[in-house]
Amino acid sequence: MMKRHVALVGFMASGKSTIGRKLAHRLGWAFFDTDAIVVRAYGPIPAIFANEGEAAFRRYERAAIGDTLESDEPRVVALGGGALTLAENRRVLGERAFQIFIKISPEQILARVRRSRETRPILGPNPTLARIRQLYATRLAHYASSDRVIDAQRRNDREVIDEIVAWLRAQNALHA
Repeated sequence: MMKRHVALVGFMASGKSTIGRKLAHRLGWAFFDTDAIVVRAYGPIPAIFANEGEAAFRRYERAAIGDTLESDEPRVVALGGGALTLAENRRVLGERAFQIFIKISPEQILARVRRSRETRPILGPNPTLARIRQLYATRLAHYASSDRVIDAQRRNDREVIDEIVAWLRAQNALHA
């Protein structure tokens, strides 16, 4: 199967959804956010975690990823921060999508999480830098094995998107 989609991966609050929407607009592609798909189908993520557990959420997320990447039309997909923890997701993404890791520091993640009104069940009610660093460390190898790593730490969305588009062009990934 040919890679035709772009999947943005990275830790929660790294800007995947914001960058993904803008990138899709720039490319004229459809945009999908797997967390939003799960919320539409099953309700708020904190409620899923509380009532059904993380394993149920990961099942719903896996289905959302698989369904989204079935399309023959190229899509930009923003994945949840823990999506790559499942081997099946890594396999499907490896076959069907160019994976781009949007990398920011744990410190910046904490600042963004604290500013956000969104509840992040995996971090608990009072997110700490230690918890973010610990979780980040367990996921970093999966993120870092992406096709492209983009350091978004001190860059605006446009600079990040420009780099993604240039890289996709170099891969001949922007099929007409």
